[in-house]
Amino acid sequence: MVSSNDIQRLFLQAVFSRGILSFKHAQVLWEKCIDGVKAANPTLDVRFDNSRAAWDRFVVSINDALNSLHLEFRHLTDEQTGLEMYAVVNTKDDEIAQMAADYTPAEIAYFKAIVELIMLAPHESYSVPSLAALREVNSLKSNMTKTQAEVVLGSFVAKGWLLKSKRGRYSLSTRSLLELLPYLKSNYPEECLECTICMETITRGAACNTRNCKTRIHHHCFAKLRARRAQCPACGKEWPQDAKNLVPIGEAAIKDGQDEGRRVRRKSAAASDDEQEDDSRMDEDEPSQPTQRQRRGKQKKAAMMEVDDDDGPDDDNDSEEADEDEAPRRTQANGRRRTVRRSAR
Repeated sequence: MVSSNDIQRLFLQAVFSRGILSFKHAQVLWEKCIDGVKAANPTLDVRFDNSRAAWDRFVVSINDALNSLHLEFRHLTDEQTGLEMYAVVNTKDDEIAQMAADYTPAEIAYFKAIVELIMLAPHESYSVPSLAALREVNSLKSNMTKTQAEVVLGSFVAKGWLLKSKRGRYSLSTRSLLELLPYLKSNYPEECLECTICMETITRGAACNTRNCKTRIHHHCFAKLRARRAQCPACGKEWPQDAKNLVPIGEAAIKDGQDEGRRVRRKSAAASDDEQEDDSRMDEDEPSQPTQRQRRGKQKKAAMMEVDDDDGPDDDNDSEEADEDEAPRRTQANGRRRTVRRSAR
């Protein structure tokens, strides 16, 4: 028998088939699901309400049903369009594991490597050129070729995990930010910046021109704020009319040829402990090597010994030469004494 609970089932099926959808699109689906259930059971007294409060109650009821499955119907504002986007995401720590249905372990490892390149990109650009993305496959312990990596990158873009710009740079899509946000905050806490206005993660937007000012803001948030306030909410500096005159965040923050390197991510405590254990094991297996200071001390001591050895023979030779010089002098003195004695006689 069709019941009101079937509205949620139909709605979730529609969401799963689309992956990510806007707020307006989600409301249309909700309305169509209600119409479909009422058509199957006209006795149901269910009406569509397009108010925000009714929508919020519907989202709460969906999340109550998904909670036991470690899923959540979550929303995030699109950084480019400013639209409110929704998707069903995994609430566990291994959010990237949900890609396992579409990709192999090697491809998932490659995606993680690309995400790291993006998050650690210099100048808060949060993007990586296509050549660097292809070269990253060489650092993986897999047999994936660059040709295969190029196909996989195209799949990441086609399925909405990555975005590729006209400049050929890859960046995180709204779907990635929405579904992988806990993973990003856990692995890249210093790189996950938040918009000063909406408090959501920002990878595209602008920063205040004042040095050391920590204001980061989306372009759509700037437009709303600039309409009622012309100063930076943190430092109070007068802001320009256009956000393009602020310090850019995202792909616009970097020019071609500036991708010399990436910031080094601080290792976790667990990784540090593992490395210490590995170092201790290496110390046990391998003979201890003298430190640089010890080597310098030994070299200095050896040099001093060589100097002492060189000085020893010279001193002996000098003493022998002195004795040889003394001998003629004594002989001459004795000869003079004998001559004087003979003349006296």
